Amino acid sequence: MAQRAYYEPEANGVERLPTALSMFHASPLVMRAAHWHAQVEVNYIVRGWAHYRMSGHEARFDAGDMALFWGGLPHQLYDASDDLIYAGGHLPLVHFFRLRLPQDVQSRLMQGATLVSRSTDAADPYNFERWNSYARSGDPMKASMAVDELLLRIERVRFDPYELLPGPADVVNAVDGLDHHSSPIVVRICDFIADNFREEIDSADIASAADIHPKYAMNVFKKSTGMTLNDYVNLMRLSYAQALLMQDDANVLQVAMDSGFGSLSAFNKSFRKIAGMSPTDFRRDVRCRPSMPMVRAHATAPMN
Repeated sequence: MAQRAYYEPEANGVERLPTALSMFHASPLVMRAAHWHAQVEVNYIVRGWAHYRMSGHEARFDAGDMALFWGGLPHQLYDASDDLIYAGGHLPLVHFFRLRLPQDVQSRLMQGATLVSRSTDAADPYNFERWNSYARSGDPMKASMAVDELLLRIERVRFDPYELLPGPADVVNAVDGLDHHSSPIVVRICDFIADNFREEIDSADIASAADIHPKYAMNVFKKSTGMTLNDYVNLMRLSYAQALLMQDDANVLQVAMDSGFGSLSAFNKSFRKIAGMSPTDFRRDVRCRPSMPMVRAHATAPMN
């Protein structure tokens, strides 16, 4: 009998390109430990079943299920059927903030809940396969269409029955494979940042919310996620700003203020550092589609 293959996450699971979207249609490997990535993940189970351990709850997805969850909290594909095939993508926060979901749903997802819809239809397997193919085609127009269609498909869940599985706001437990002391701390940190990144917050505020010393908060977060607290907060702010800049009436100064940046100069500096261009250039490129958004596709799906 052949020995089962496993995926070994790195010391931290944060993807190196958090502002790029990756899509997949593959047979994933079961993971030996939990990991993280600073994107929202959508999974559609084409065939078989998948058992996840999330931060605070467990979930089993069966063929035809579609799930959405925040990858910035620990999660692990703990077990799966031998015939599992899943499809979907890792959505940068800019796309998540664009989604027209009920406000309470977005808030719960950022706090660690998992949205599961079983109201899928016969078109979904074909659509997810096509979106992955379009993303991998090298054609910017096809890639852009794949993103837009995927987002519209996710938004449609509001018209059908769906379930929100408990998140850390309900039960804060560590996932196997993570440090049982630091994991709940990082969950509290992420929870506070998700609720307050548009305000003027610093490491002292974040640490106070997690009831720990600021230096310890910075060390634990960096060790667990591979990102500094400042980088994480700026990523949240940048992604929110990008979503606002995609609106036709966006004013750069107002976007900077609404996204939590204290000044236009700080906004421009952070935006260039993370996005590689100015906010004005980003807004212009968005309006000259299909050059946006960035899409990164995998032939296989090493991360879950």
